Amino acid sequence: MLILPEVPLLTHETLSECLARRFDAQSEKLSEIPHPTLLKDSQKAADRIVQAIRRGEKIALVGDYDVDGVTSTAIVKRFFDLIPYPLTTTIPNRFTDGYGVSRGVLERLDADVVFTVDNGINAFQAAEVCKERGIDLIITDHHTPSETLPDAYAIVNPKQHDCPYPFKEICGAQVGWLLLGLIKKELGLNVDMRRFFPFLALAIIADVMPLIGLNRGIVKSGLQMMQTSSLAPFVIIRDFLGRSAISSEDIAFQIAPRINSAGRLEDASIALDFLTADTTARAYHQFELLTSLNTLRKETEAQTTAEAMIRVNAEDAILIVEAQGWNEGVVGIVASRLVNHFQKPAVVLSVHNGIAKGSGRSIGNVDLYSLIKSQEHLLEKFGGHKMAAGLSLNVKNIQAFRTGVNAEAAKLHPDDFIPQSDILGELEHHAINFDLLSLLERYEPYGEGNPRPRFLIRDAEVVSVKLFGSDRSHSRIELRPLTAHPKTLELIAFRRVVECPKNRPLSCSYTVNKNEFNGRVSLQLMIERLF
Repeated sequence: MLILPEVPLLTHETLSECLARRFDAQSEKLSEIPHPTLLKDSQKAADRIVQAIRRGEKIALVGDYDVDGVTSTAIVKRFFDLIPYPLTTTIPNRFTDGYGVSRGVLERLDADVVFTVDNGINAFQAAEVCKERGIDLIITDHHTPSETLPDAYAIVNPKQHDCPYPFKEICGAQVGWLLLGLIKKELGLNVDMRRFFPFLALAIIADVMPLIGLNRGIVKSGLQMMQTSSLAPFVIIRDFLGRSAISSEDIAFQIAPRINSAGRLEDASIALDFLTADTTARAYHQFELLTSLNTLRKETEAQTTAEAMIRVNAEDAILIVEAQGWNEGVVGIVASRLVNHFQKPAVVLSVHNGIAKGSGRSIGNVDLYSLIKSQEHLLEKFGGHKMAAGLSLNVKNIQAFRTGVNAEAAKLHPDDFIPQSDILGELEHHAINFDLLSLLERYEPYGEGNPRPRFLIRDAEVVSVKLFGSDRSHSRIELRPLTAHPKTLELIAFRRVVECPKNRPLSCSYTVNKNEFNGRVSLQLMIERLF
């Protein structure tokens, strides 16, 4: 059981003050988005692409198979359709091409200029191939660079140590969008770049960028535009969600997993066709495919998680588990499941033909990227950031990697492994009302950097626990927070069977959400953790 945190008793007023402090000194004004020229090499990259357009040269775009990469690709494709100018777009297949621009991907492209979105910062081999073939390679990315960089024509990445762009935590779609803004200016086009805000909102939320400052401003505006957009993909998203207002959590939990499922299980082109569809019929067809793939993804993920649980050595500080034939597309999600269950960082590897490829997720203040980097002499490839990373290595090096990573982890302070308490406080029973819901809505969108407020119920009496759903996999729990108090609270735990010991009080954290069903709005209390 987790340790019960000490938290204050909150009123609506103190809660509002607490949430407002999250945004101190953070401007959300869209007019204050830093100018694209502050991105190192951005003007050089824009000038070369504009030159290629004016000369009639062949331009190819290489994206990525996650939501950020697919959305980045869709934004660039839609922009080039507006010019209009022919653009070859390709997204590598996770299973046959691997990650990012590579020699194999380049062999399929006939181009004078190749530029990337959301990948390429470690594309050393691709840069060499482009040099050999006389192709100008322009890399736009947002992932953490190594000490050395590919020998490309231009590299646009705010995380380069000498890049002056002041807001570093932007996603790949934002980097690509900023570059397009410069291209628009050089070509003298009459294009309102705000038209892409719904796509940027999708990418920012899905790539778990902090929802503060300019990210927050773009997401707020993008979600509002999504609600009225006539573009086919957003018409379908609205119809599917059926809500009066689209929230960041709708995108994170309902839409992003569907878009991600294409690249995880088959090919990201299915998702790209959805985001670039010009008719609702086409968008609907692609969305149905994505929904089917997402269902299959859930099944694959559940099976792989069950197998991984058995293989884990729970004594290790960093859990590293591998197996032959696991689907590469779900290992990152499985790593997250292991982190949640064991409260430790985890790396999950899928072995094919002697090569292990996988993803890792971290917890607390553990820098997983640095731990993995410490063993780079054993790795074929790696990349990522503090809380999530990807890697590949020869299967014969797995044990040495496991030993080395755990030896490095032993040097860390034990407190680094403790999940940060994100519970704001306790609420009196009478404070859980529609005024609270209105207060919470004022500080949306919620996500990374602005998590939905979590509250604590301490030592409540369990009145009843009921399972519901076609497979009885969801729990409805009725609690009485105060002994002998007549009023109770109902809490929901989706996709979780909660077992409460009899004659024992329950403590848990929960969030307060708006529930809309058949035109009726109600409060929904969602269980987060049991203590």
